[in-house]
Amino acid sequence: MSLVIHKYGGSSVGDAGMIQNVARRIAEVRKQGTGVVAVVSAMGDSTDDLLELAHSVSDQPHPRELDLLLSTGELVSCTLLTMALADLGQEAVSLTGSQAGIHTDTSHGRARIYSVDTARIQKELQEGRIVVVAGFQGITESEDITTLGRGGSDTTAVALAAALEADRCEVYTDVDGIYTADPRIVPEARKLSEISYDEMLELANYGAKMHPRSIELGAVYNVPIYVASSFNDTPGTLIHGESDRGDMEHRIKATGIAITRNVAKITVRSVPDRPGVAAALFEPLAQGGISVDTIVQNTSEDRTTDISFTVSGDDLKAALAKVEELTSVIGFGTLISEPGLAAVSVVGSGMQHTPGYASRMFRVLADGSVNIDMITTSEIRISCIISEDQAEDAVRLLHRGFQLDESDAG
Repeated sequence: MSLVIHKYGGSSVGDAGMIQNVARRIAEVRKQGTGVVAVVSAMGDSTDDLLELAHSVSDQPHPRELDLLLSTGELVSCTLLTMALADLGQEAVSLTGSQAGIHTDTSHGRARIYSVDTARIQKELQEGRIVVVAGFQGITESEDITTLGRGGSDTTAVALAAALEADRCEVYTDVDGIYTADPRIVPEARKLSEISYDEMLELANYGAKMHPRSIELGAVYNVPIYVASSFNDTPGTLIHGESDRGDMEHRIKATGIAITRNVAKITVRSVPDRPGVAAALFEPLAQGGISVDTIVQNTSEDRTTDISFTVSGDDLKAALAKVEELTSVIGFGTLISEPGLAAVSVVGSGMQHTPGYASRMFRVLADGSVNIDMITTSEIRISCIISEDQAEDAVRLLHRGFQLDESDAG
């Protein structure tokens, strides 16, 4: 029997009617003789509501208790969907992340999956049941509940698809695929019929609607991921290995424009220019679970250096506290922070080895009076840090500048 993994986001299970709609979609697939494991997120804004509730009783909720609280959101949608399936005459069973065998490390709030024990799910599938799994959560070796971070249900779904060797993982959401840009910002954005793991990972890291870790898992285990709408049957986007999109010249063209909001920059001034200083600065940030993105270092003639780097605006306060603790260790001069930034990125296979993409991006932004604060690149991405209040204008300018509204964009 073939097997598919379905994942439904919070906007797809936002109320009772939506849950019944999802149940009908799953039931139709099961009636065709295909096994289904459905992974669901919490209903609507449930996770935000639970976070707000936690902070109303505690200024700093304990990470373990907060994870246990947040995990309940998925249990609600998980059990309701199972009830809706039963009403359609479908045998189904709901499982928590731990019952589904999802084992994680101990990093509360951003845990990583290290193994999946599929025995329980396999047993239920063999008995003809649809399995509904609460996404976003797992369990540690010491049997503490953990959550996987925002968008973690995507990761749950792809991890299960890999462990169960499913035919593919289908992610259903409130949009009908992956677009060349956010269609809410760029109405002319085109939906992509397919995209490679590498390109999708860059887009996901810089704001597109998929969790980056789910794309990483898909690439490692070669799990095709299909992204489509849960509200209609419009064809979606297939994320898979390097796609055959025609000739070599076509494959090096721009694929999309991504945006990351709520970026903050930290600048450490007059840092002694000696071996080990960068490690002393960034290791404590990593140990504190703070992800650093763009890094720029400038060395002056007096053997000191200025180091600037970006973090999520949500991590700014914690990052500043970590760096301030290092004053006596590193011996730097001043510490400056700048919130209210954003990253805009042009993504496309082979861009770094094709002359003109960077200069084209910079010219488009310059002509639009958008000032560039920092620049970072990868083989298939060029990103600029700019003021957040210019971010949407920048996306529109770049989408037009790279002619992404045209089918042969480049």
